[in-house]
This record gives sequence, C-alpha cells and structure tokens, in this order.
Amino acid sequence: MKAETASKLRQADPAELDKQLTENNEQMFRLKMQMRLGQMEGLDKYRKLRKDKARLLTVQRERDLAKK
Repeated sequence: MKAETASKLRQADPAELDKQLTENNEQMFRLKMQMRLGQMEGLDKYRKLRKDKARLLTVQRERDLAKK
C-alpha cells in the first residue's frame, strides 16, 4: 500500500479500509518472514507498513466512536 495521509483515508469507504488493512497485514507477514531468513533490506518497508496500519486502525476507530 502506498503511504497515505489520514485525511485521504477518512474519505475512503469502510470496505476499502478493510481491504487495505488486509493487504497491509499480508505484506507485513511476508516481510517479517524475509527478515527472519536474513534479508534485512525490508526493515524500512516494514516500519512504513506498521505506520500505515496504525493510520488505518485509527481511522476505523474514529468511525466506530462517531457512531456511538
């Protein structure tokens, strides 16, 4: 997933956020496995994915709280 700002993510529909979160988790899993095999070149990418995941989860949580 390309790094996106939280404002762009807030405009996306919930299904798109779920799709991006799933893709992000898959990429993180693959990178984690590569790093365990000794390929450390994915470390920066892994950190960016972690931040993207945090943004996605933050936007989802904001929407959940807004519904209440």
